[in-house]
Amino acid sequence: MKHTEKEMLELREEVSQMWKLVISQLEKAQKALIEHDVELAREVSSREKRVDVFELKIDSDSENYIALYSPVAVDLRLILSIMKITNTLERIGDFAAGIARFVIDEEGTTDKELFEDLGIETAFSQLIAMLSDCYVALESENTKLAGKVIGEDNKIDAFYHNAVEVLTRYTQKNPENAAYYLRLIILIRKMERIGDHCSNIVEEISFYVDAKVLKHSKLNKE
Repeated sequence: MKHTEKEMLELREEVSQMWKLVISQLEKAQKALIEHDVELAREVSSREKRVDVFELKIDSDSENYIALYSPVAVDLRLILSIMKITNTLERIGDFAAGIARFVIDEEGTTDKELFEDLGIETAFSQLIAMLSDCYVALESENTKLAGKVIGEDNKIDAFYHNAVEVLTRYTQKNPENAAYYLRLIILIRKMERIGDHCSNIVEEISFYVDAKVLKHSKLNKE
């Protein structure tokens, strides 16, 4: 095995480990939110630094790879995509930690009826599935999953807009809880942004595999 191949395999393994950690963070944030598990939320918050460390390490290793081997064509596209993807994963990790902090800061238990009306658990499961599909797309170099992920992102956008309407009605009925509803819509906005970031990831994968730019494309708009 060439030295460049060994370095690339090690780099991809680092990305894989970071990805699995971020998926785990999302899964635990979901459980902490739905079950109002404060201890689990604290665990998610404390592990945020591990995600940050992964991003810094992968960025450094990617820069060193470019400096040492001057990659071209598909290898260069892969390195550039990895750097953007890990930056996006770090942002998703931030959102997961932000959701965990919501659980820590809120008193009492989860309003299950409200959460069901909002569809929070279903939307969260969709986000985890989207991020997992992104991971499979990179590992298998299967860009056909891009359309699926972007389609799911459209559903998350619809979930967000519906949540605004639902919380507006709740605020009208229970104005004394307006501050809580406002914090909840901020949380749901974080979820909507996670969906956007998943779309960004598959755009980078398509760039790496097919040398195609999906940003602002017809597929993305649909």
